[in-house]
Amino acid sequence: MTITPALVLLNLRIVGVMLAGLAVLNLFVPRRFHWHEEMARLSLLNRQIFQAHSVFLILTLALFSALLLTCTEALLEPTRLSRAILTGLLMFWGLRMLMQWFFYSPEIWRGHRFNTVMHYAFSLTWVYFSAVFAAALASTSFVG
Repeated sequence: MTITPALVLLNLRIVGVMLAGLAVLNLFVPRRFHWHEEMARLSLLNRQIFQAHSVFLILTLALFSALLLTCTEALLEPTRLSRAILTGLLMFWGLRMLMQWFFYSPEIWRGHRFNTVMHYAFSLTWVYFSAVFAAALASTSFVG
């Protein structure tokens, strides 16, 4: 299969939609994982830091989504800015992939069907995101 600019453009938009979905999904994470009860044991400072970080995670996902859905063509232009943004996105999601396997303990997912499925689903998602950003970055490097 030939990786054409149109194919890269389409996949960047797909990632944008997926990131919007992740932003929405993260709104339900606190209830799913009983954060209210879990965080009640934290000090006020740690609880509020955790809550602020969660808000900014959702905002970051939403902004990444908006960038990919509104500026897709500009990201494929062979400019220093597009390359810098794509490099940053590739590093961000590549590191997220590494954390999936080397930060989270296997105790969390091994032997737990739902957690195992989610572990592999998110692993594939991070690999896909990284591959799309790598392809986009490579496509901007051929010209200019």
